[in-house]
Amino acid sequence: MNEAVVKAAPAEISAAEFYDRVRTRTSFDVPQGLVDPNIIPESGDPGTDRMLEIIAREQPVRPAAVLIPVVDHEEPTVLLTQRSANLSEHAGQVAFPGGKIDAIDASPCAAALREAEEEIGLDRSFVDPIGYLDVYGTGFGFRILPTVARVKPGFKLTINHAEVEDAFEVPLAFLMNPANHQMHSRDFRGMERSYYAMPFAERYIWGATAGILRVLYERIYLT
Repeated sequence: MNEAVVKAAPAEISAAEFYDRVRTRTSFDVPQGLVDPNIIPESGDPGTDRMLEIIAREQPVRPAAVLIPVVDHEEPTVLLTQRSANLSEHAGQVAFPGGKIDAIDASPCAAALREAEEEIGLDRSFVDPIGYLDVYGTGFGFRILPTVARVKPGFKLTINHAEVEDAFEVPLAFLMNPANHQMHSRDFRGMERSYYAMPFAERYIWGATAGILRVLYERIYLT
């Protein structure tokens, strides 16, 4: 299956209104589902929800945090990474800066900021964290808590090539346009599960990254 999923035309909102909506529609309350295996994150797709139930029984929960860095240009962009092809998990995939939450991290937001510094050298003095989206579950047992943040332009990146091959920006307007949200599917133990994809130029944005972007769209543009 490979089709666009259009629920509504994208709202025409300014950058300032986007950040204001994020501030009013998110918070820094940490959902219990980040660490509780008995709370299964809901995806809205029956096959995926069933997969997450099975994974929660078979694997320990792996709490993780990512940063959704929305760069405050006149036309905002989202800063994404292309993971190294040599990694043991999610090699070569497009991702947000982020990773597992360590014991040293004061909060999921702190973990996301630390990982962004370690992976791409994004100086946190340029980053204004605004709030968390919902927990996003993956088939590898990760429970991902995304932090939406406003990023001031003018930063310089230093790529850690052991983890990241490249960093690049995609227009927020492209990612928040449902005409660019494709629905793909694959088999999981005889069940069909669906996932989003948002191809952009030569970049294939899919899986958890596209799914989290869809959650951002539904939270900010549809409610």
